[in-house]
This record gives sequence, C-alpha cells and structure tokens, in this order.
Amino acid sequence: MGGICRVSRKDAKTQKRGHRLSVDLETLAKITVDCGFQIHKDIGPGLLESAYELLLAESLKAKGLSVERQIPISVKASGIVIDNAFRADMLVEGKLLIEIKSTEQHAPVHAKQVITYLRLMELPLGLLMNFGAPTFKQGIRRIVNNYAEPH
Repeated sequence: MGGICRVSRKDAKTQKRGHRLSVDLETLAKITVDCGFQIHKDIGPGLLESAYELLLAESLKAKGLSVERQIPISVKASGIVIDNAFRADMLVEGKLLIEIKSTEQHAPVHAKQVITYLRLMELPLGLLMNFGAPTFKQGIRRIVNNYAEPH
C-alpha cells in the first residue's frame, strides 16, 4: 500500500528545505482528488469516515500541504452566536473544505451540509468525498459557493 498519494521530487525538495508549497485553489483541489483516488484504489470502500480522514490528511501532509482536521464552525443568526455548532472534517491550506463520507451513496443532505459549511466559513470551494461508493468517481462531488473557476 505504499502508493498512497506519491510526492514528486520537486515537492520533496521543497519540503526538505522547510518551505511549504503555495498552491492555487484549482491545483489544490486536483492534488486532493488525486490523493483521495489513490486511497480508494489502494484500500477501497468499507472503513469508517475517521480512517479515511486520517489517511487523506497524512497523504496531503506528505505533499507539503497544511491540513487542519475537525475544524469548529460557529453559527451567527439574528444576533445570536453559537460557537462550535458544527465541525468540518478537513481544511486544506486554509482554503479548501473537505467533507468525508463513507456511505454506499450520497444523500442530498450531504451536499447541503457542505454548501452550508462553505457559506458559514466564507469559502468558495469544497469537495464532498464519499469513500463508501463503489468507485471514487461516483463518490466525489465538487461544491461551490459563489466561485467562478479560472479560465
């Protein structure tokens, strides 16, 4: 299983020098999808969400990216603030939200959850990654919040 999300030579040299990679949002999404695909390919469906979350976080860190897990999200409405109302699974480089599932198929509520998190965190792009789907292609969804892709 040593194939999870390989690190390029250039990335490895950058990491050795103690520099972190600065990556645009689209490249960041591509790297994350590639890592998720490799995990699904190597392990397949059947583990708990927490296991996939750990594997993906470590794979992304091996690529030189900063990863935060279980990020608290506050809700503000009508002058009321509820701290730590929700927890997002993962935030990559402080700008890409990742929500991980391990179910046989996506439920409509999963996408609604991600768009709500994106709005509350004021982020433009999130990935809903369902490792329980038969193929990774069936389990990945890109969700946007007022985001125009660069051309």
